[in-house]
Amino acid sequence: MSAAVHPNVALFDAEKPFPVIPSCEHFAGSEKLILKAMEMQDKIGPVFDITCDCEDGAAAGSEQEHAEMVGRIIGSEANKHNMMGVRIHDPSHPHWKKDVDILIPACGEKVAYITLPKCTQASQIKDMVTYIQGSAQLHGIKREIPIHVLIETHGALRDVWQLAATPWVQVLDFGMMDFVSGHYGAIPASAMRSPGQFDHALLKRAKTEMVAAALANGVIPCHNVTLDLKNSQQTTDDATRARNEFGFMRMWSIYPTQINAIVDAMKPNYEEVEDADAILLAAQAADWGPIQHKGELHDRATYRYFWELLQRAHVSGIAISAEAKAAFFSE
Repeated sequence: MSAAVHPNVALFDAEKPFPVIPSCEHFAGSEKLILKAMEMQDKIGPVFDITCDCEDGAAAGSEQEHAEMVGRIIGSEANKHNMMGVRIHDPSHPHWKKDVDILIPACGEKVAYITLPKCTQASQIKDMVTYIQGSAQLHGIKREIPIHVLIETHGALRDVWQLAATPWVQVLDFGMMDFVSGHYGAIPASAMRSPGQFDHALLKRAKTEMVAAALANGVIPCHNVTLDLKNSQQTTDDATRARNEFGFMRMWSIYPTQINAIVDAMKPNYEEVEDADAILLAAQAADWGPIQHKGELHDRATYRYFWELLQRAHVSGIAISAEAKAAFFSE
């Protein structure tokens, strides 16, 4: 009997698998808030990423000290889940290269991703990625560091397809507040909240174009924050609309109560998870040839769908069978 073949080997050949990362990205600026977020990650489980903010989180004049603090925490043993990323300064800011120079040697082996904000053209992100790649090579870091790119300017939206195709890019983030601000009042402030953020024609166009570019290039589309911090139901409703109507697969959190709301709203349907569990185990037993499940035919096309779904379930903390865990997620 031949050894069981893992779905990443059987289903993708030389093609790069679609990224499977948590559906929630929680922003924290100060050291106090970063440490609090890490405590939450330990308490509720590794179901969300933490983004340490070196852009808005750093006080003017304290950029170096802030970046050093972030690099120290991300590179430490306290970052036990390796699910902490960092947002650096934008390409027009004089400190962005210094951010990279500080962070790469301090936490380049552990940082989950680096987020690049406020670009106005694709060439800026290409230059930033090239600099990050050069710094990683200089410091002997062989891994590909995932890059997240904020789409929050007219120029970024214009070049979104080029941005999505840039090497190392894993996520495109929609930055709604800066995007709305860049419209000179043509989009009302009310459109920064629901339902306007989903219904205004200019925002609907921007979000759908970004999602289409991301998914066509094997990149995760990430939705903007919910501004209402205390109403977790609003966060749930926003995450549900973003996921089901627009195809977003990830969303920002800026307040602790938003984390579970986003994870719950964006996690896969449990009945589909049960089907994925059974279908993939049967497919593996059949050496990934066609099978029947509940009277329906399944083959490699549906196996890929269900494998991606099962991985999302796993990172969302949804229970899967012990057999599937052993077959697909054992270290």
